Order: sequence, then structure tokens, then C-alpha cells
Amino acid sequence: MTHPTIRRRSVLALGAGALAAPMLGSAAHAQGSAAGAWPTQPIRMIVPFAAGGPTDVPARLLAEEMSKLLPQRVVVENRTGSGVVVGTDAVAKGPQDGHTVLYTTVAHAVTRAMFPRLPFDPIADFTPVSLVGQVPVILLVHNSFPATNLREFIEVIRANPGRYDYASSGNGGAVHLATELFMHAAGGLRVNHVPFRGSSAAMPDVLSGRIPMIFDIAASALPYARSGELRALGISTRQRSPLAPNIPTMIEQGVAGYEAYTWHMVMVRSGTPQPVVDALARAVAQAVALPAVQAKLTELAMQLVPESTPASAAAYLRSEMAVWEPLVRAANITAN
Repeated sequence: MTHPTIRRRSVLALGAGALAAPMLGSAAHAQGSAAGAWPTQPIRMIVPFAAGGPTDVPARLLAEEMSKLLPQRVVVENRTGSGVVVGTDAVAKGPQDGHTVLYTTVAHAVTRAMFPRLPFDPIADFTPVSLVGQVPVILLVHNSFPATNLREFIEVIRANPGRYDYASSGNGGAVHLATELFMHAAGGLRVNHVPFRGSSAAMPDVLSGRIPMIFDIAASALPYARSGELRALGISTRQRSPLAPNIPTMIEQGVAGYEAYTWHMVMVRSGTPQPVVDALARAVAQAVALPAVQAKLTELAMQLVPESTPASAAAYLRSEMAVWEPLVRAANITAN
């Protein structure tokens, strides 16, 4: 099936400078008259991913720091099941008072395309609060793979359609989506998808060479690239990452316009009063602005978006859905 034209939308296009001003203010201001008495009880931060994973760790870091800034604690609750559907639905059906929030990823942008009978609407039922950051992916290949750079990799795949397998962290996950987007952007390359339950489960097969490649999120890919256990052929950012300056971008190696990230976003149920949404956004921004938090999130290969507001986060979500939903449908990616 021919893929539709897919274009990346840069978060920079959202007018970062003009959006920065609403994020100013102290924690006390976040509890000011506009937001009433919020929060009056502990805040449940629902993470629709397993504890200890690459989404849970930043969520817990953010929750810990927000708990220090707010008069109530922010408590992480892992709610898994049917991908992100169970946890996300808990927020969609929850109270509209800002005491239940969702910490989610790019998976939110593809639920509508992947699940024909979704119990919620990923746009109508949620109000984005803040885009915390973006995490790129890195193409890793086994050292025996007959390519030392991305151009050679593309030539090998193109000359052998359907011969090679790639591993992913799961069907419809960020790694799967990034790989499919790359294969389309590189001219419709054909490879076979082998999903696992997480990239850590896939790595033994990649390290042994049984499966020769994986597009993995940078946080887990970089140790293998730095140790030389696997060969890194490219990173999905627009410019080279300061964490991996020796890894060239896909764009500079000829795959025009290719950017792919998993991203982390805080949301609440739609209908939450706007003053509460704004107060929550200020609290997130203050936590992310802390040097210790920035250092830890950077170690996790996250590119922070400190200028994010509810308006810019909502625009970013819509732009991401415009990228990923056509890809999911054209590639016939389903939940099973």
C-alpha cells in the first residue's frame, strides 16, 4: 500500500517565544485566586505504562518535584492494559477537577487509528497541559550487518526487500512507528517487523545478531552504541544530539525531513476549569525548570520543552496525530 505524504511538524513552529510568558510565576501564584483552592487533595498522576520503564521514570521524577512545590503530593499510579487504553480511559472517566492527571507519550496520538472501538476520544476527552520533552530514536545494527553508514544501510535493504527483520518494543509503540516512518521516508523500504514486550526484551536477539536491527529510544540505545556492542547508524533529531555528537542525523545522511520522537505530555480530562489547567501547567514548568530535574531528564536523552503551555501542547498533539494516524492506517498497524 502506498503511504500518504507525511511531514514532521517542529515544536519550534508553535511560537515558543510568544508562549513563554504564561509560564512565569511562583508556586504560590499557581495556587492563587484564579485556581481557587486547587489542589485540595493528593494529585493522582496516572501513567499507562509499567513501573520502572522509560515513561514511568521521568513521570516519577516530575511527580516528586511537583510534590515539593505544591501543598499536596503528586502520586504516580501505573495503570496498564490494552496498550495505553486502560490507564488513559481512567483519566477520561475521572473527575474534572485537576486532581487526576495523565502522563502519556506518542502512544496517545495513535490510539484512535489503532483501536476501532476506543472508549474515549484522544482529542475531545482531554486537555493537554504541558509537553515535557521529546526523546529521539537511534538506528542500531549488529556489527556483522553489511553497512557502516545510513546510505549503505538503505542500499542493502533496498537490494534485499523483505529479507531483513527489525525488532521493536511492541506493536504500535514509538519504536515501531519510528521505524515505519523511516522506511517510508527512505523510499518505501521493505523489512519485517518482530515485536517484543519492550526493547530490553528485544536486545538479546539484536545483540546475538538473530535480528540485525532496531530503532530504539536514545536512552536505552546509547549505552550499546557507546560500548561498541552495536553500531549506531543515525539519530532521528534535526540536529546532532549533544549526548551523541558522533552519531549523524538521518537528515544529514540524505533522508530528508525525517524526525521521530517519543514525547512525554501531561494532560487532564476535558472540562477541567482553565484556571486549574493553567495552575497545573505552571507547576509542571517550575519542576522542569529545576537544574537537578533538567540534568536527570537530559541523562534520559530527553530534549526538554520548557516553553510549553496548554495551548502549545494542544497544537503539538494535533500535529503529531496528523503525522502518525495516516501512517498507522496506511501501514495497517493494529493493536494485535
